[in-house]
Amino acid sequence: MVQSMMPSVPPTKLPKSPKPSKPPPQQPRDGRNSVRIIGGGWRGRRVSFPDLPGLRPTPDRVRETLYNWLQHAIVGTRCLDLFAGSGALGLEALSRGAAAVVFVEQAQAAARGLVAELARLGGTPKARVVEMGASRFLRTTGEAHGHPYGAPFDIVFMDPPFGQEALADYVPLLDLGGWVKPGGLVYLECEKSAGAPAVPAHWELLKSKSAGEVGYHLARVNARTGD
Repeated sequence: MVQSMMPSVPPTKLPKSPKPSKPPPQQPRDGRNSVRIIGGGWRGRRVSFPDLPGLRPTPDRVRETLYNWLQHAIVGTRCLDLFAGSGALGLEALSRGAAAVVFVEQAQAAARGLVAELARLGGTPKARVVEMGASRFLRTTGEAHGHPYGAPFDIVFMDPPFGQEALADYVPLLDLGGWVKPGGLVYLECEKSAGAPAVPAHWELLKSKSAGEVGYHLARVNARTGD
């Protein structure tokens, strides 16, 4: 018997399927950014804010340390978020049990965005957004106790735009206007390179830390001698 000798044919190698490419990172819709609430009842919720020059939310790491400092002092307080921007500091306070927060923001887009986010979170009844510059706000008087916004406050957040040495101007206005209750607390944020901010003689600097380029501090406003 004669067997036919067929040449062996090597198996055909199939081309490898290309690995699926990772989708490009999603850009914020409508040019908006977002910040995450890190504690309390709204923990994990994201809050959108417009992309505006100088709008610089306090970083998560810094907020986490700040609220560790405030954890036994925040519930039931009335707070003032003086350079609100994204509202991150004041919204964190509401999330963790603050009774009320007044947000002051001069940029119309940021102020209106904050109003919308408060409505979405259900925080409107405990909040007031004032579309006004901080300097003008701190000079506002005329109603009960000289303040139309329910001052004095238990806690004030001050994180003005960097590069303007603004704390040197606003701390005296805050103090002389009686915006903080005796025993109240003031959060101060500035460039790390600026060092600890100067505060009035009857204020006590309790905490000072830095993270990256941010220096952040907590002060207590003691009663003046004779008050």
